[in-house]
Amino acid sequence: MKIKLLFLAILFLVVFNCKEDTQKSDVMDSKASIVLDDEALLDTIQKQTFNYFWDGAEPNSGLAPERLHMDNIYPTSPKHTVTTGGTGFGMMAILVGVKRGFITREEAFNHFVKMIDFLEKADRFHGAWPHWLNGQTGKVYPFSKKDNGGDLVETAFLIQGMLTVAEYFKNGNEEEQKLVAKINKLWSEVEWDWYTKDEGVLYWHWSPEYNWEMNFPVGGYNECLIMYVLAAASPTHPINADVYHKGWARNGAIVSNGTYYGEDLILDYYEHDASPIGPLFWAHYSYTGLNPKGLSDTYANYWKLLENHAKIHHKHAIENPHNYKGYGDSIWGLTSSYSIKGYKGHRPDKDLGVVSPTAALSSFPYAPKASMKMLKKLYKDHDSLIGKYGPYDAFSFQHNWYTPRYLAIDQGPIPVMIENYRSGIIWDLFMKNEDVQKGLDKLGFTYTKSE
Repeated sequence: MKIKLLFLAILFLVVFNCKEDTQKSDVMDSKASIVLDDEALLDTIQKQTFNYFWDGAEPNSGLAPERLHMDNIYPTSPKHTVTTGGTGFGMMAILVGVKRGFITREEAFNHFVKMIDFLEKADRFHGAWPHWLNGQTGKVYPFSKKDNGGDLVETAFLIQGMLTVAEYFKNGNEEEQKLVAKINKLWSEVEWDWYTKDEGVLYWHWSPEYNWEMNFPVGGYNECLIMYVLAAASPTHPINADVYHKGWARNGAIVSNGTYYGEDLILDYYEHDASPIGPLFWAHYSYTGLNPKGLSDTYANYWKLLENHAKIHHKHAIENPHNYKGYGDSIWGLTSSYSIKGYKGHRPDKDLGVVSPTAALSSFPYAPKASMKMLKKLYKDHDSLIGKYGPYDAFSFQHNWYTPRYLAIDQGPIPVMIENYRSGIIWDLFMKNEDVQKGLDKLGFTYTKSE
């Protein structure tokens, strides 16, 4: 108890003594040596990151704020900007909060009612929500000039969270079953098939003002597998299996025989920007709910794919070809995040010396020993990089830089993937969904069934 109180006191000082938006300090130095056993440390980081979606939730909608500064202000987005995909991860994080005793089932239920009631009235475009919403009005906030309509990928991440919530409450009392019915109605109203344009591939965006001008057909491996699974699983607007095989898998061209750092790539990451390997969020977003253990299709053994993805990033940090300060066995993991200038897609072949904690910490299921080393290193030796909602989004020892900001899409996978490592409860819930199972069957997957 004394150790936990000391830890909380240190965090209080960290949060309230740092006031600048972007910090430069000797991030190699620790203010104190923190000693927690593994389980207590996992509890601590899960509670902190869960609180981004609980204490930090946008007050009117209950949805996840796109980003937060350490002092709960919105530094770059318009005020009250909430993110739909990040909210999907946040819904799962709230269930983690119940599992770990941070909140009660009733508290979670009441919060979910607020969220779903808001989402029912918010802007949708052929059933798909936009990337950003105004949390006060439910109106779309453009993510970019032409991105002011439906975002099918963010909608998929949101639906993944919603269906997990529905499974949690589906055998509950009358009020809980009403919530489940609302979720199922929203799920049934997403027009996945319409987003193919009858062209045999799913398109990411549509806007009533700009129509299909964003022109992003989603094919080749990236973070979007869950979108195709849900599109096939829809009880009302499903895609045909051919859309998956021809659009996503590009008639088999998605398969790779290449290697990187001695590990098989399995799927082709080159399609999008000629990188041999993707940022690590590709190994997280679709798999917060979709259980990769035992998951295979015509193209990949997904557990092996994801293990190798994490191994490649870890090996890159150990080999450290650029000799970046701090890189090694306990400091590793690159993904899309804040960077020294703006927001960047960090990965081994596009390494700017910026480490994003979510990369390693959300990889606990695939690389538990390496992820635990990163977690211990941060909390024991670099507590200046930790604030109210857990580790800050990104840092660089090489450039003596960190930013005391958080992003929903980076904080959300941390408590969820750690819980999937610890108990598997989120995977179990999502994989119980009968529609999801039908979608996986349609696409030719083998998978571990949750009863």
